[in-house]
Amino acid sequence: MATLLARTGRHRQRYVDQFRLVAGCIPYKLEKNVEDQGSNVEDRVLVLMISTPKRDDLVFPKGGWEDDETLDEAACRESIEEAGVKGLLDENPLGVWEFRSKSSQNSCTLAGGCRGYMFGLQVTEELDHWPGQASYSRKWLTIEEALEHCRYDWMRDALKQFLTSLSRRKDLGRRSDLAEIRMIPVSKNRGGGCNAVTKLLGKTIRGPAP
Repeated sequence: MATLLARTGRHRQRYVDQFRLVAGCIPYKLEKNVEDQGSNVEDRVLVLMISTPKRDDLVFPKGGWEDDETLDEAACRESIEEAGVKGLLDENPLGVWEFRSKSSQNSCTLAGGCRGYMFGLQVTEELDHWPGQASYSRKWLTIEEALEHCRYDWMRDALKQFLTSLSRRKDLGRRSDLAEIRMIPVSKNRGGGCNAVTKLLGKTIRGPAP
């Protein structure tokens, strides 16, 4: 069996307007013992989160979008590298969020800013071994538990958007073909000063795709 290796370094990393472009997933599955179609979606869905050493809070798999892959390829790669899962990626991203990297939380410049595209990923396979296994452990949670333990506010917002999106779907629990996702254009942000940067980062800049 071939060994899966995680990508390292940022020499192929995409940037737009000084923002590092990031792709990630909210991996999910339907509980098999909950078959009542009339029940709330929130009661039927489990989401997968990952933890890092010496931290009690959790995150969803995400990472840099590189220049030799499409947006959906980057999101699927991160789900394999960090969470060890494969599945069916939603056709459209849940939205786009701007936030700071861990090392630049107190910065007043755009340096260290990230622009993250998050997708829902219906899990079809959990790998026994994956590239990030030594650094990440994975845990299936209810929506309520995930909201409580989520490390970042922007990820919590993405989870709420995921739940809203899932509630609107008529084919919940059925597989569909993957569709290629085009690169989503992002608007050029203007403004200056620490206050302007603080207001810009950490907020959704694009709503859910139609």
